[in-house]
Amino acid sequence: MRANSLALRLFLSATAWTVIILLVTGVVLSSLYRQAVERAFDRRLGVYLRTLVADIASPEEAGEKFPQSLGEPLFELPLSGWYWQVTRVDPGKTEVRSSRSLWDGGLPHLRDQGIPGSTDGSRAGYVGGPEDQRLRLVERNVDLGDEGHYLVAIAGDAAEISDETRSFDQALIITFSILAAVLLLTTTFQVRFGLAPLKRITDGLAAIRSGSAERLSGKFPEEIAPLARETNALIETNREIVERARTHVGNLAHALKTPLSVMVNEATAHGTEPFGQKILEQADIMRDQVARHLERARLAARLTVVGSVTQAAPVVTALARTMEKIHRDKNLTIDVHADETAQFHGERPDLEEMVGNLVDNACKWASSRVAIEVVRERPDAASERQVVRVIVDDDGRGLSPSEREQVAKRGRRLDETKPGSGLGLSIVLELAGLYGGGLTFGTAPLGGLRAELVLPAA
Repeated sequence: MRANSLALRLFLSATAWTVIILLVTGVVLSSLYRQAVERAFDRRLGVYLRTLVADIASPEEAGEKFPQSLGEPLFELPLSGWYWQVTRVDPGKTEVRSSRSLWDGGLPHLRDQGIPGSTDGSRAGYVGGPEDQRLRLVERNVDLGDEGHYLVAIAGDAAEISDETRSFDQALIITFSILAAVLLLTTTFQVRFGLAPLKRITDGLAAIRSGSAERLSGKFPEEIAPLARETNALIETNREIVERARTHVGNLAHALKTPLSVMVNEATAHGTEPFGQKILEQADIMRDQVARHLERARLAARLTVVGSVTQAAPVVTALARTMEKIHRDKNLTIDVHADETAQFHGERPDLEEMVGNLVDNACKWASSRVAIEVVRERPDAASERQVVRVIVDDDGRGLSPSEREQVAKRGRRLDETKPGSGLGLSIVLELAGLYGGGLTFGTAPLGGLRAELVLPAA
C-alpha cells in the first residue's frame, strides 16, 4: 500500500473506524459489567441487611437486641472489610452498635453525603472505612414505632468489585486485541480483493505501453467495466487518428511531388538561363523543406502509437551485415556486441534509420574497423527508467570539437568527396529528440569518432 493510494486510504479509514468502534464497545461493556457486579454485590449486602433488620424487629431475647454475627465469619474478623452498624436515631436516645470487625471504628452515613435514597428508603454508595479501605455500603432507615427509629448499615470490601472488573477488563482487552488483528487482516484482504480489478487495469495499461498487449482484455466488475470500455475505445480512436495522419502525410507528399517535378523539369529546360537556375535552386530548397516537415509529421504520428517496442539486437546485427556488403570494397570489419535484453520503446523503422545513418557514416570514414555496442542501463542510480545506449566507434581520422558541432547541422558536409547529402546526422538528432533521447559525439578508443545514441527503453 503506497502513499496516496486508494488501498491505503481504504485501509486507514477502516482501521480508524474499527479502533473507534472497539474502544467505544469496550468502554460500554466494561461499564455494564461493573454495574452488574455492583448490583450483585448490593444484593449480597441486601441479604445481610434484611437479616439484620429482621433481628432488630424481633422481640428481645435475653436482653440482646443486636446480633453479633450474621453467619459470616468476616464480620467477626477485625478490620476484615465486612462491617455492620446499627444506629438509633431517636432524639435523646442515640445508640450505636456494630460488628466486632469494625473494632473501635464507625461507618459514615450516606445520607450525610447527599446520596439520594430509593423508593424503599435504602441508599447505596462508596465510602471510606477503617485503614483507608474503600467500602461499598448499603444503609436503610427502619422505623419500629415505639421501639425506636434505626439506621442500619452493611458495608463490604469494594476491592472485590474492582478485582472482578479488572479481570473482566483484562480479558476484554485481550479478546478485542485479537478481534482487532483479525478485523485488520480481513480489511487488508477485502481491500486487495476489492481493488484487484483496478490492479488488472494498471497492469493492462502497462502491457499496452510496453507493447505486449493492444487492448484491455478480460471481464471487469460493473463499476469499472465502463472505464475499461472507454479506455479501449480511446486506444482504438488513437490508432485511427494516427492512421489518418499517416494517410494525409502520404497524400500530401504525393500531391507536392508532381508540381515540384514539373517545376524542376521546366527549370532544367532553361538551365542555362539565370531564371532557370534560380528556379532549380528554390525548387531544391522547397523539396528539402517539404521532405523535412513531412518527415517530422510522419515521426510525430508514429510516436503517438501506444505500445511500439523493438528488439535492438536483431536490428543492429542486420544493419552490420548490410553495411559490410555496401562497403565491401573497403574490406571493413564490423564488430557487434549487443545486449539481447535491450528493447527500444519505439518503431523498428525509426531505429533502423537512426542506427543505419550512424553506422553508414562510420563505415564511410573508417580505415578498417567499426565497433557497435548496444547496452541497456539506467542513466543514474536514482532513476527508475532505463535507456538503450547505442555506441558506434570507427578508426578513422575523427573530428575536432568544432567539427563535431558542425556535423549535426542539416546539409553540412565536412568532406565533399564522400558520398551523401549531409542530412543523415541531423535526421538522427531530430528523430532521437522526438523520442526523448539524444546523440553525442566523442573520441573513440579505436582512434576515430564515437557516436553515442541514447533512446528510451521498453
